[in-house]
Amino acid sequence: MNKNYVLDSDKKPIAVQIPITEFEKIEEILENYGLVKLIEEVEDEETLSIKRF
Repeated sequence: MNKNYVLDSDKKPIAVQIPITEFEKIEEILENYGLVKLIEEVEDEETLSIKRF
């Protein structure tokens, strides 16, 4: 991973910069992980049918 550290006036790291393409890849992975977790949570719940209404 390509990263650049942002330092404060005391030369202490306060942030990291990464290329936008790497950020977007990380963002996609996190979103997919969250969707999988949500699907797993509702997996055992009863499925609603239109016939009930």
